[in-house]
Amino acid sequence: MYVSGWPIALLLFHLFETASSKEDLCPLMISPSRMVVRFGDPVSANCSLPRTCVSTLGWDVSAGADTLASASYLVWKVHHLTEWSVKPICFTLSEIGEYHYSQLDLTVYQPPVSVSIHMNFSGPLLENHQYTVQCHVQDVAPAENLTVTFYRGQMALGPPQFSTFISRTPVTEIFTQSFITSREDDGEQYWCEAKLELGPEGPQPPPVVRSQYLTATVHFGPDLLCPQFQQVREGEPLSCEVTGNPSPEVTWLRNGQTVAPPIYPSRAYAGEYTLIAAGAVKQIEYTLEVEILTARGTSNLHSWHFLVTVMLIQSICWL
Repeated sequence: MYVSGWPIALLLFHLFETASSKEDLCPLMISPSRMVVRFGDPVSANCSLPRTCVSTLGWDVSAGADTLASASYLVWKVHHLTEWSVKPICFTLSEIGEYHYSQLDLTVYQPPVSVSIHMNFSGPLLENHQYTVQCHVQDVAPAENLTVTFYRGQMALGPPQFSTFISRTPVTEIFTQSFITSREDDGEQYWCEAKLELGPEGPQPPPVVRSQYLTATVHFGPDLLCPQFQQVREGEPLSCEVTGNPSPEVTWLRNGQTVAPPIYPSRAYAGEYTLIAAGAVKQIEYTLEVEILTARGTSNLHSWHFLVTVMLIQSICWL
């Protein structure tokens, strides 16, 4: 097929090459090419052509009316940007109707209005139990740039979590983190932070909003540090320690009867004891043997045997 002596394929190629060469000679330049703007803040961008190009410049912006000019540059400016999905497009229109355009890479953002942390359990936590905390992030945009991290004290409970939303408008999202308690967590503070990572064109450092702090109370124990067989001198304390949170209730039994704990025992306190320690997590029973030593270092039992032996010998001598 021919048109005015030109094969149709050659004609199309010629028209495409001519349009491309004109676009190369008259490139649209937007400065800056990428912008990150907080919702409600002012924004402006410049679109320009080389001075040798004769075309009409314009901005096609969904947030407002189109603007046109015949100069070599044209500035789009908004005092308060209140559109989330605005897509500014700069275009040229030549005298013969050729149309070229370039879009400004614009991100409108908003840090979270609020960030709060919540726990799925009320009251004291128990040692070696699993719990869940939630971080509520309210009205943040764009969600795909959001990361949330949970902390216990200054240590992260896990890697940063990313939003599952892809939205230009503000969204509210709940993040979840599980953890296992230890007694060292008693008195620690749990919190979370939300961060908007908007790239080098965004604010530096990135916007961060932190939650309030939750102070943990962890119940544990009782734990017993007490030798099963003890030799102590008269008036010296037993090496028997019971710990836990809250402080365990300790009961001493001797021959099935409740007795006062032999803290600084005399020889009358020698014998077998049962110690019962009741805490918030568990209750333990422990049996121990207490032998009381005299000031010389011998036990009352040995002294008694020695005394009996002496008396027997004296009785034999008198016979």
